[in-house]
Amino acid sequence: MSVERTGFLALLKREVLRFVRRPRNTFVPPFITNVLYFSVFGVILGERINEIAGVPYILFILPGLIVLGAVSNAFENASFSIFHGRWNRYIEEVLTSPLSYRSMVGAYVLSSATRGIFVGALVAVIGVFFTTVGVVRPFYLIAFMLVITLLFASLGVVGGLWAEDFDDLTMMNQFILRPLVFFGGVFYSLNELPATLQQVSLLNPMIYMVNGVRYGFLGVSEVDPNMSLAVLVALTVAVSAVNVALFRRGYGLTD
Repeated sequence: MSVERTGFLALLKREVLRFVRRPRNTFVPPFITNVLYFSVFGVILGERINEIAGVPYILFILPGLIVLGAVSNAFENASFSIFHGRWNRYIEEVLTSPLSYRSMVGAYVLSSATRGIFVGALVAVIGVFFTTVGVVRPFYLIAFMLVITLLFASLGVVGGLWAEDFDDLTMMNQFILRPLVFFGGVFYSLNELPATLQQVSLLNPMIYMVNGVRYGFLGVSEVDPNMSLAVLVALTVAVSAVNVALFRRGYGLTD
């Protein structure tokens, strides 16, 4: 096994173990939060709303909640890991290793995407206790989950390099990421909006992610899933390339 591959796997393992060994911080909060979401929005409001696009409301919101949990955790893991390494200066050990910048970025992104997928799966398991969950288009479900977690893990790397203190990390997650998700069609259908707001909503990339995962579960989407997947793949590749370039320049990594 080459030195490059050994170093990559070692860094990947370290980053995965970092969140696996802290389940109270990694898995318990999204578990509690999503039980509340399903109880309030799915059960209580679901009895009043009944169906959207012929789908029971509680099942309609499930894909959106999975996206919310997956992308939030992928972004948070990458941004915190990068920033914490900068803050405590142990990221210098990675920078001085024989790893290429591509391998460094790849380890941080893959480990964070793994956390996002774990949390997304946890949300799906919670949903089983509230409604009948099926997968109509498994290829699209897997493809979209991989792409969106990799994308937001990559964005998290950018956030971790940019942040100057821990408040910046909180601000990005709470005031940028979550509003985009909530206005991304998680709890409502685009068809319920006025025509102008529908067009404005299409500028929100979360619309395509939520509908893509919804298409995987239910076979229902308000946007073309193939176009959405292609655009998201291109965006993921672009952000990953930016990450490698930032590492190469030492942006946020050196004083």
